[in-house]
Amino acid sequence: MKSTVKSVRQQLGEWAEQTALDWLEQKGYILISTNYHTRFGEIDLIVQKDNELIFVEVKARAKTEYGHAAEVITLAKQRKIIKTALIFLQDHADFQDFYYRFDAICFDFHKEIAKNVQHDFSKIPYDLQWIENAFTLDADLINL
Repeated sequence: MKSTVKSVRQQLGEWAEQTALDWLEQKGYILISTNYHTRFGEIDLIVQKDNELIFVEVKARAKTEYGHAAEVITLAKQRKIIKTALIFLQDHADFQDFYYRFDAICFDFHKEIAKNVQHDFSKIPYDLQWIENAFTLDADLINL
């Protein structure tokens, strides 16, 4: 039987996605989809503002001494996100004339987070970085 207790990593990921969404909505973005899945991968958030459609990758790192959150968005991950976004655009023709981009919202915590307790992550010091156009659609990158 599988445990229903979420790991700190799962809790942190869910908190980061919700916090990023709240932050974007405060800036006037409208949620289109969360955790959009295809066989290629997943996009954490898809939001819209005016005629812009933004595919957002959300990352959180509990300890930055091993690298910052933005550094773990590898080329392989970018390829998966781009392929997934192309399928989204194919399946949602009403967005095909929109300008679209790929952003990253990254949370870097300054200290290790205890693994055996529930956390209110908003009370732990962190840096928030919003990288607009974190990567672009490049035919060489996706190799469809």
